[in-house]
Amino acid sequence: MIVGHEKDLEYKIMVAEDVKGAGMKKLVGPEEGWESHVMRQVNLEARGYSPKHQHDWPHINYVLKGEGVIFIEGEEYPVKPGSYAYIPAGRLHQFINRTDEELSFICIVPKEGHL
Repeated sequence: MIVGHEKDLEYKIMVAEDVKGAGMKKLVGPEEGWESHVMRQVNLEARGYSPKHQHDWPHINYVLKGEGVIFIEGEEYPVKPGSYAYIPAGRLHQFINRTDEELSFICIVPKEGHL
């Protein structure tokens, strides 16, 4: 069992050519007892974006604050607090924040999907 607060966790900035203003905190994973998955909080600064990528595992997302879009296979889907998405394995996707406010969301992936 674990009970914690995200403010107490390490924030890791994503560094790559195709990333802008993105970072994450690992909330729960194998070290905390969830052997198969990792739950993390991802933040995109104003006008930030995650890499456009695809991988061999699915993931689930839930938007906590801010507004943006999820690009999936050539389509853009608007998201806001309360929005959720299931992105199947192998789909090209990206999170984009086109606002002047932070976009924050939960991302759950199998443990092999955690960076």
